Amino acid sequence: MRLFLLFITVVLYLGSHAQNQFPIFIEGTWKMEGNEIYEHWDMIGPKTLKGFAYEVKNRQMNVTEYAQIEYVNNELVYTASVIGQNQGQSIPFICTQLDSMWVFENNQHDFPKKIIYQQQSDTVITVEITDGKHKTIRYQMYKQKSNSEVEQDSTIKNPNYNSALAQKFDADEYGMKPYYLVILKTGSLVSNDKEWVSKIFALHLENIVRLVENKQLIVAGPIEKNEKNYRGIFIFDQVKNTEELERLLKTDPAIAQNLLDYEIYNWYGSAALPDYLEASELIWKIKP
Repeated sequence: MRLFLLFITVVLYLGSHAQNQFPIFIEGTWKMEGNEIYEHWDMIGPKTLKGFAYEVKNRQMNVTEYAQIEYVNNELVYTASVIGQNQGQSIPFICTQLDSMWVFENNQHDFPKKIIYQQQSDTVITVEITDGKHKTIRYQMYKQKSNSEVEQDSTIKNPNYNSALAQKFDADEYGMKPYYLVILKTGSLVSNDKEWVSKIFALHLENIVRLVENKQLIVAGPIEKNEKNYRGIFIFDQVKNTEELERLLKTDPAIAQNLLDYEIYNWYGSAALPDYLEASELIWKIKP
């Protein structure tokens, strides 16, 4: 059974609150790092929170789970109802620890059996869900600004500003971020073995696809023949430094065989640039 992250806001039940209290600030919307997966919670009474999880795909919201957090016989209980699973039955998890880590357990359940939360800051929490033996998933979620908070932020000059998108793309206050620009150029090796060269460049294209699927390479394309022997460009995202970038470039067979060489530049562009990749898979008729 997949529990779509609704457990997560319980971590905000801080040690500074007595166990018989419910923190009102749990209310709100949270987003999973690197994914369009969200959860939303509302306080509907002094000891009851109701929430739901949803995914956003192609700008459509799909609810995946409903949940409730409440005190039952002096125990803090989280119950989840995943759409399309468990014949519609809710699965309970009992809070067994409220300290530096918050732990909810149901040892009779297949997966997860244990959910562990740890607060990193007021807006960031780390979650671990595990069966205690072979399978563990760990991730972070970020609290999203409400519409009223966005409206009250005097630093925002754009009436169309979307804080969730800005956080998703890791944008700075200008909506920009740094990337690495790589210019490919003719390498030092010249070969008359056309069959071998064709094979290497076929592998070169396969490597491009792999880097795109890993969300590291976000732009790739050829440059028409020119006097500087420039052959194409790459733009890389989510690469820590030039050392890591060079390791990635050397996984390209055309570069490894010196059929291609490269120049690396720091580049500053729109943080939303990677978002075009999803649309790009919907518009080609013949695979290049």
